[in-house]
Order: sequence, then structure tokens, then C-alpha cells
Amino acid sequence: MTNNEDLKAKVQTAYKEWEETIYKKSTSKFPERLKNFTTASFHPVKPLYTPLNNDADGYTEKVGFPGKYPFTRGVQPTMYRGRLWTMRQYAGFGTAKESNERYRYLLSQGQSGLSVAFDLPTQIGYDSDDPMAYGEVGKVGVAIDTLADMEILFDKIPLDKVSTSMTINAPASVLLAMYIAVAEKQGVSRDKISGTIQNDILKEYIARGTYIFPPKPSMRLITNIFEFCSKEVPKWNTISISGYHIREAGSTAGQEVGFTLADGIAYVEAAIKAGLDVDEFAGRLSFFFNAHNDLLEEVAKYRAARRLWAKIMKERFGAKKEKSMMLRFHTQTAGSTLTAQQVNNNIVRVTVQTLAAVMGGTQSLHTNSRDEALALPTQESVMIALRTQQIVAHESGVANTIDPLAGSYYVEALTDQIEKEAEAYINKIDSMGGVIEAIEGGYVQSEIQRASYQFTKEMESGERIVVGVNKFQVHEEEPTGLLKIDMSAQEEQVKFLNKVRSERNNELVQEKLKALKAASQGDENLMPYILEAVKAYAGIGEICNTMRAVFGEYKENVVV
Repeated sequence: MTNNEDLKAKVQTAYKEWEETIYKKSTSKFPERLKNFTTASFHPVKPLYTPLNNDADGYTEKVGFPGKYPFTRGVQPTMYRGRLWTMRQYAGFGTAKESNERYRYLLSQGQSGLSVAFDLPTQIGYDSDDPMAYGEVGKVGVAIDTLADMEILFDKIPLDKVSTSMTINAPASVLLAMYIAVAEKQGVSRDKISGTIQNDILKEYIARGTYIFPPKPSMRLITNIFEFCSKEVPKWNTISISGYHIREAGSTAGQEVGFTLADGIAYVEAAIKAGLDVDEFAGRLSFFFNAHNDLLEEVAKYRAARRLWAKIMKERFGAKKEKSMMLRFHTQTAGSTLTAQQVNNNIVRVTVQTLAAVMGGTQSLHTNSRDEALALPTQESVMIALRTQQIVAHESGVANTIDPLAGSYYVEALTDQIEKEAEAYINKIDSMGGVIEAIEGGYVQSEIQRASYQFTKEMESGERIVVGVNKFQVHEEEPTGLLKIDMSAQEEQVKFLNKVRSERNNELVQEKLKALKAASQGDENLMPYILEAVKAYAGIGEICNTMRAVFGEYKENVVV
């Protein structure tokens, strides 16, 4: 018998003795709170975890060390002992001028990176005066029509010193082109700028809905960006493969990992098919995950995702560079967990979620504000959310050591469990022909809907408690002091758009749009053509409509 087998035998004997003589005796007198304990993803939770639940023999292969394959314990050797995560606050509303003021305020308060929220017309490629944009301009983010708006948005913000994340998908190529053009107008060359575009269209088909084009041309645009940035914008993260919205739609932790990595596989396959070498672009891939309420399950989720992605890149795609195997990710706390009831409870929820993201090894983090279930956050609420990150970073002690929960029998068992669940989903999707086929057949959406229904059913029955919603309620007055965006923002934006159109060279705009249309009909990389149209001050709607005329629009299959 090996030392490990001897240890397990001793633990097993001791565990059985404890269970029979102490645990069962206690529960017979004092029953446990719940009949069934489960994680937020419905996995049964044992009363106690021991070495019997872990594979001690596989430590170096499965857990290992930070900065080393399979990166379970983190992608950097020193993690936060070297540098803290980037503290981003997702912000944007109304006009570019208003949002610029909010960004400069946040940077002055210690935020270390920008995260841009765009309004709905911008997200789906419409100019602010388009009939489709009516009533939505500036409501859920900042309105960006032309390069002129982008110049105002980043006025007095040095783009060679600030990393910017832009939550934009279908028109990601256009917004990236605008960012490059603004940087160059500041005198910052494109090889010096850093940041991320979300650029993840597959999750739009799955969970969010801000798509424009069908899958094939959408994937073309994404691989065009990969190719262009690998040569021209080497510090830019060309995609943020997003599980956040999948979780917001109601998925489990295992589904979030499985479906997100399946999307990642599709992007890597598309890039390789387009002729790119995996080690040329894989190091600039990044991910975007949710931070939910079940703290320990969330920590395990991030660790499982890192390990599984490293294996996929090494074994499936033959990546040679360690950087190509690293899963680097941004995290946002879970908007779906915020409640309109007793909004200050949301500060506590966000703190728990912040701890999960940090102890799970995130590279950057956005913390939601307490009042986001009611309206866009006020400046005071945003400050509390930012201070939450700063207190966790500088006062809690959790950033002082790397992967502090490693070795927890429970966390290691959960890490293994989530990895297996996610891998099973990936295998199922592979058997269907890939994630696009799985989306078009409704498989991914129906799995998420099933999980969401189960959670709702448990909450409505009282089996799962949400404080202030189905238990511990209090009478509350109508909320006051909320931030609201009225129609004056649209009027101001349309007025400015008309001014830009009257002052630009419209013949040059039409020439650039005509060139873009011709390139769209062929197989050239479209990024140079989009960049030229942007520099001529063509509107996002004009650019996207040019491509709509060639590619068409995606129509969703209804899943029942």
C-alpha cells in the first residue's frame, strides 16, 4: 500500500466513525436547516469534504503552480502580489460629453481602466436619427454615431496610458476602428494602445440578442479583426469570449464554462481555417465571466475554466506557446442577482461576488452598483461599487497570497465537478457539429432555459431564499434620486450628428462606403476599409448598412 492509499484508508475509517458516532447522533437531535443542500447550480453539497474527495496523486498535473500549465492556480506567477487586477467600472450614458465626465471622475478616484457601455442603437449598428433608434438613444449606454463622438468620449484621456474595454459585439470592427483613429489623432500609434473589444457574436445568438449579421459573415469579421490586430494592434485583446450573459440568462456554473469554451473553440477553429497560426492570435484571446452569489462554487468555476481551456489549447489545437494556453478573464458581478427590493442589500451581494472573482484569480473586475435593478447607477452608487473593490484589494488580505482556497477539499472537489460538467457539454456540442449548429438547433438555449426555470421554481416555492424578495421583506417607500435619461439626450445627439454630416466631405464618405461594399462582396480583410470609412466620419449606421446590404440580417429561431 502506498503512503497515499494508507492515508485515504485511515481517513475513510475515521470519517465513518465520525459519521456514525458524532454526525448522525447530532442530526437526530438537531435536524439540519435544509433537507437538501445544493450549490447555486443545483449540485448536492456534502456535509463534509476530506482527502477522499480529492486526487492527491494528481496535484502537479491538475492543480500545479501559478503561471504554469495547466494554470489552475492562476496565469501569473505572482498574481496580485505583483500587480492588482484592473479595476474597471462599466459606464456610459447619454451623450459622449456626459460619459467623458463620468470616466474622468472615475479615473480620478482610483479606477485603473475604462469599460464603455454603448446604447442599444450603437450596439446594433444604427445611427441616432434612424427610426429604429427612436426612444433608445443614450438610455443604456453612450450614443456613438461617428468618429466625432469618439473624440469627445476620450477627450483628455491619454490612450497610451489607459486600458479600455468596449462592450460591443456585432459592430465591434467599427468601434475598434474609431478607437484606433482617436488614438492616432492624439499622437498615439496603434501598436501602443491596449484594451479589449467583446466581439463575441455567438453568445449574442445564445443569450443576449444584439446581433446584426448571420453567423458566417459575423465570423468573417471576427477573424478579420484577429488578423489585423496580430499585425497592427499587438497589445489589443481581440475578443472577450463571454460567459457573463449566458449566466445572466439563467445558466448554471458548469453551463457557463462549457458553453463559453465551446464558443472559444469555434473562434479558434474559424481563425485557423482563415489561415492564421494558433500561436499568432491565441495569446490575445480573453474571456468574460460572471461572479455569482455562491462564493466557493464561483471560485471553483474560474479554476476549472483555466484548467480546461489550457488542455483544449494544448491537446486539441496543438498550441506551443504557454501564453496561448492561458485563460485570462474579466469578471463582472451578477446583475441578475440584484434586487429592486432593499437595494442596499445589493452592496453585500456585490462584496461576496467581488471576493469570489478575486479569490478565483480574475485579471480585471467591474462591480455592479446597488441601484442597477432600478435605473442607471448614480455617481454615489458607482463610488460605493469602486470602493468595494479597493477595500477587498487593500484591507481584506485575500490578495496577499496566490489562489488562497487551493487545497480546500470542497473547492478542489467542486473544481473537478465543474470541469467534468463543462467538458461533457463541449463533447455534446462537438457531436452536433459544433456550437453554431447547436445554437441553430436550439440546444444551448433550451439547456439554459431549463436551468433558469429550475432556479425560478425553487425561489417561488421558498426552497431557495433571496433575502428581501421571498423572505425578510419590509415595507419600502418609492425610490427617489434615480438617474434617468430623457429624450433631450436624443435631440442633442441627432443635432450633433447632423452638424458632423454637414461639415464632413460627403463625396469622400460615399467613396469609402462604396469601397467597403465591394470588399464585402469579396474575401479581403475588411478592417482597413472600415478604418478608412471611420476616418472620413461615416456613421456607424452607414457603415453597418453597407455591410447589411451584402450580408443580410440574422433572424432568430424561436426555441420552445
